[in-house]
Amino acid sequence: MTTAIRHTRRYLPFLLAALTMIGPFSIDAIFPGFPDIGRTFGVGEVALQQLLSVYLLSYAVMSLFHGAISDAYGRKPVIVVAMAVYTVATVGAALATGFGTLMACRVLQGVSGGAGIVVGRAVVRDTMQGEEAQRMMSKVMMIFGIAPAIAPIVGAWLLGIDGWRGIFWALSGFTVLLTLATWRFLEESHPLGKRTIFRPRPLLRSYFGILRDLPFWPLAIAASINFSGLFLYVASAPHLIRDLLHLGADGFPWLFVPVVSGMVFGAFVSGRVAGRVSAIRTVGWGYVAMLSSCAISIVLAVLLPEPRVPWSTLPLALYGCGVQLAFPTITILLLDRFPDQRGAVSSVQTFGSLIVTAFVAGVLSPMLSANMLWLALGSLAICLTGLSGWVWYVAMDRRRVARASAAAAVEVAKEVEMDEPM
Repeated sequence: MTTAIRHTRRYLPFLLAALTMIGPFSIDAIFPGFPDIGRTFGVGEVALQQLLSVYLLSYAVMSLFHGAISDAYGRKPVIVVAMAVYTVATVGAALATGFGTLMACRVLQGVSGGAGIVVGRAVVRDTMQGEEAQRMMSKVMMIFGIAPAIAPIVGAWLLGIDGWRGIFWALSGFTVLLTLATWRFLEESHPLGKRTIFRPRPLLRSYFGILRDLPFWPLAIAASINFSGLFLYVASAPHLIRDLLHLGADGFPWLFVPVVSGMVFGAFVSGRVAGRVSAIRTVGWGYVAMLSSCAISIVLAVLLPEPRVPWSTLPLALYGCGVQLAFPTITILLLDRFPDQRGAVSSVQTFGSLIVTAFVAGVLSPMLSANMLWLALGSLAICLTGLSGWVWYVAMDRRRVARASAAAAVEVAKEVEMDEPM
C-alpha cells in the first residue's frame, strides 16, 4: 500500500496538470483558427463564438455527474473513459464537413473534457491532507498555468501547417497519449469500501445536502467567480488581439504570456506558504493582487485610449497571480466541507464555475470587448463579487468559532461549579 501511495504521488502532479490542460487547450488553441473556420463553413463571429459557448455549457452540465460517478465507480475508470470519449470527439471535429457537425463534436468534447479537473481534485483530497494537499493543488495549478500561454501559440503554429483541422488533430494525439498514461500510471484512490451508489435519488439528495450547507455558498461563489475576471479577457482574445491591439494570429502571446506568468508565480507562492501562512492571509493576498490589477488596468485604459502592448495586457499578470494565490486554499476549504462526498462537491463547484464562465463568454465578452476600459470595469465587478463571497465566509467562520468558544466556556463553568464543595 505504501508503495502504491508513493507511486501515485510521483506521477500525480504531472497527470493531473495534463488532465486539467484539456480545458485551456480546448478553448484557447482554436482561437487563431476562428477566421479559417469561418471561411470554411461560411459563418460569422456570432456563430464562431458559439464554439466556445456550447463547449462550456456541455462541460458545465456534465461536471455535475463526473464527481458522483467517480464516487460510485472509482476515480481512474471515469477519467480513462472520459479521455477516450474526448479523443473520439476531437477526431470527429478534425474530420467535420459541416458547421453543425463541428458544433456537435464540441458538445461531446465538453461532455468528456471536464472529468480530469473534477475528479482530479477529489484524487488530491483522497490521497493527501492539510498543507500537503494545498501544496499538491498549487503544484498542479502551477503546471496547468502554462497551458493557456502555450495553447494559442501552438494553435497559430498548427494553423500554418494544416489549417484549423491540424489543431484538432494535435489535440486528439495529445489525448491519446494522456489516456494511455492515465491508464498506466494513475492508481485508484477511492476504494470499494468508500464508494456510494450512483442513482438519481441518492445523487439529488447528495446535491441538496451540499446546497443546504450555508458555508458552502460563499466558498463556492469565491471559488467560481475569481477566475472569471481573468476569463473575460481570455474569452475576448480574438477580438482583443485583432481589433483592439491590431495584431495578427501570432499576437496571442501578448495576452496569454502575462496571464500565465502571473498564474504560475501565484501557484508557486501558494505552495511555498502552505502551512506557514493562514488561509485568511493567503486568500487576502490574492484579492489584494486582483484588485490592484483591476485598478491599474482602469488607469491604463483611461491614459491609453489606443491600447498598446505590453502595457495594456501586462497588469493581467498581477490578476493571474492573485487568482492562483487564492484558489488552492479556497478549494481545499470547499472540499473539506464534505469529506465523504468530495467528488460530488467538486462537481457542484465546477458546474457553478462553468455556468459563470459560459455567461462571461456568451454575454459579457460580446458586450464589453469593444474597448479596454469596459473590460477592466467588468473584471473589477467580477472580482468584487468573489471578494464579497470570501468576506461572507470569513464572517460566518468567525461567528462559528465565537459560538464554539462560548459553549466551551459554559461547559468549563459548569464543571467548576460541580467541583466546588457544597
